[in-house]
Amino acid sequence: MALRSAPLLLLVLVAVAVPESGVGISTHSLKYFYTGISEPSQGQPHYVALGYVDGEVFVHYDSHSRRMQPRVSWMEKYWDGQVLGQNDKYWDDQTQKARGQEEAVRENLEILRSRYNQSEGLHTVQRMYGCELCKDGSKGSFMQHGYEGRTFITFDTETLTWVAPDPQAQITKRKWEALPGMTQGQKTYLEEICIEWLEKYLSYGNETLLRTEAPKVTVNSRKEVEDGMETHICHVHGFYPREIDASWTRDGEVWLEDTLHASVAPNADGTYHYWLSIQIDPKERDRYRCHVEHDGLQEPLDLELKEPTNSKYNLRLIIIIIIIIGCVVAALVCLIVGILVFFKRRQEDYNAVPKSDRGSNSSGQALFLPSDTESSSSDQGSNLAV
Repeated sequence: MALRSAPLLLLVLVAVAVPESGVGISTHSLKYFYTGISEPSQGQPHYVALGYVDGEVFVHYDSHSRRMQPRVSWMEKYWDGQVLGQNDKYWDDQTQKARGQEEAVRENLEILRSRYNQSEGLHTVQRMYGCELCKDGSKGSFMQHGYEGRTFITFDTETLTWVAPDPQAQITKRKWEALPGMTQGQKTYLEEICIEWLEKYLSYGNETLLRTEAPKVTVNSRKEVEDGMETHICHVHGFYPREIDASWTRDGEVWLEDTLHASVAPNADGTYHYWLSIQIDPKERDRYRCHVEHDGLQEPLDLELKEPTNSKYNLRLIIIIIIIIGCVVAALVCLIVGILVFFKRRQEDYNAVPKSDRGSNSSGQALFLPSDTESSSSDQGSNLAV
């Protein structure tokens, strides 16, 4: 539902900006992605705001609907114990905030276009922030702003400073760091308030977000005709949550030589899949195992490698799987590269020192300070310009 509402261009930019790892310790996350486009192609909104819990869109707003809306059943039912369907005032309030942010995004796009001495045309601005809570109790957070698909400025919670990579962003850095209490407010939101609301959302959607589904693991094998080596592919399918540890081991130790692996990818039913392959000498087959650890397993799995049957059917199946995966990856890479090249061609050369900062005293902020669905205390300075 949410994916149909958000334009592909915006989702690709989000994916490029903040990749997620699916291998390692189990984590839960609350993240927000706001994107504004000055001249979107036909049918795309100028502004989209998406909220994610554990990678799933749970709230959505865009400049077409102009309404903040829930995107998961548990968000429709719960809000501090109230039935959201009967709590119209809450959604009205959030809609008004989102509309204010939308207008501020338009102003910030004009400010940055002027600051970079660019002509009118296609320009994009983004804000991305959120927090993570790991199973071992450790926490993490980030706040990043982008312009034209590149990092514009990021917040360092340790030093309470903004990190600006170019002269144009330095203007914003000086402006924000001069505001009393702003940086401490950002730190408090990211490290405390965000975590509190993540825990609330996990309790609201516990039947979905806190479930575990054990992976199904199979190993397919084939023998290479050219050199007599064997290729073994370990398929890990149907697991939830996303985090998983899967590796090849030799004599009980993790083995990385002659191995390949894919990224963790979603299935249509909300679970995930993953694969990894290895090429070995048949004489050493007994030394290798496909090792899998996941929250859905009572104990780790260690699958032995079997002698390849070399049937035409199995060989053809493996080749088809590899070709499909390769095509999907190639298509995504081409799409991302194409978008970035398109941006580069549309962007005019700009001076290192900005000629003007038109509108820099306006009240527009939207993408650049928290004004989140979960906390009115984060609205401080929510209309500050870049």
